Amino acid sequence: MDFNPKYTVTPKLLNNIKEITRLTTLLNNKRFSKPIKMRLEKNAISLSVYSSTSIEGNPLPLTEVKIILKNKPEHLRNTEKEVINYNDALIYLRKNIGKLANLNKKLVLDTHKKVMKGLLESDDFENYRKVPVVVNNPRTGEVVYMPPDAKDVTGLMKALITYVNKNKGEIDPIILAGLFHKQFVIIHPFVDGNGRTARLITKFLLAGMGLDTFNLFSFENYYNKNVTKYFHNVGVSGNYYEIRERIDFTGWLEYFTDGIIDELIRVSKELEKFGTNPGTSLKDHDRKVLKHIEEYGYITDSDYSKITDRAKATRALDFEKLRKLGLIKRKGKGRATYYTYE
Repeated sequence: MDFNPKYTVTPKLLNNIKEITRLTTLLNNKRFSKPIKMRLEKNAISLSVYSSTSIEGNPLPLTEVKIILKNKPEHLRNTEKEVINYNDALIYLRKNIGKLANLNKKLVLDTHKKVMKGLLESDDFENYRKVPVVVNNPRTGEVVYMPPDAKDVTGLMKALITYVNKNKGEIDPIILAGLFHKQFVIIHPFVDGNGRTARLITKFLLAGMGLDTFNLFSFENYYNKNVTKYFHNVGVSGNYYEIRERIDFTGWLEYFTDGIIDELIRVSKELEKFGTNPGTSLKDHDRKVLKHIEEYGYITDSDYSKITDRAKATRALDFEKLRKLGLIKRKGKGRATYYTYE
């Protein structure tokens, strides 16, 4: 059982890949302080969690998702479990970037297990699905796609993983990640959680293939802007065995790369805010505060007074500005007040 995807490198796809390379190079070459990076990463993670769970119908707004990720309540509703689970899976994959030479079945199963923890029976975590599934139109309930039989899933997933590993260095990594994403959805290897797992592993593949943006961008955000369009592009209609020879990945790859470009541009604009917006741009005295925290772990007003000639009232405003930007946090009270990143 082999995977031989049909696609064409159209002028649009080629131009998209060139633009992604350009934008990624610019982002990877930018140097910004640790607190700015931490803020961008935190925002991107929240956006990824919110977007990917929202795509699957989770009704929680971004503001509530951020609160859940920050406070992590003990007694969780299913909607909250989905949020915590996706975040845990992101953390798990981030730890494995660079550690694994190749994609493997264990990584896929472990990712799915984290995504669906407390939402599926434990037996459904041990392997790929053992039962038939169908994909319904969420509005009408009509069956729109019949995935492969359960008996063929293991072979199809093995072929897909082998294809990705074998073609590293041979096929453009962005195309390879895109091919994986759609084929994973086509195979539908699990009873539930296929979309979230596909997006997570795709994100992992992009990071492992040189796109150093795992913590900074959320291509899930692009899909969530128009979920109907995403499902139309990533999915197929009909019976798998009747359409498999006719599946063409070209349109999906163009859409997939459009999404990456859209998100890289968003991240670039976020970075620009710290250089062009009067309310958020960092001055020399702001950088001195951040540098001191990087070196010593914290800063007090007394410390700040020794490295700047700004008046006490002005120093208080400086700290408040950085705090409102989410770059530092105030700890302690009164004379024991100090500022740090955590």
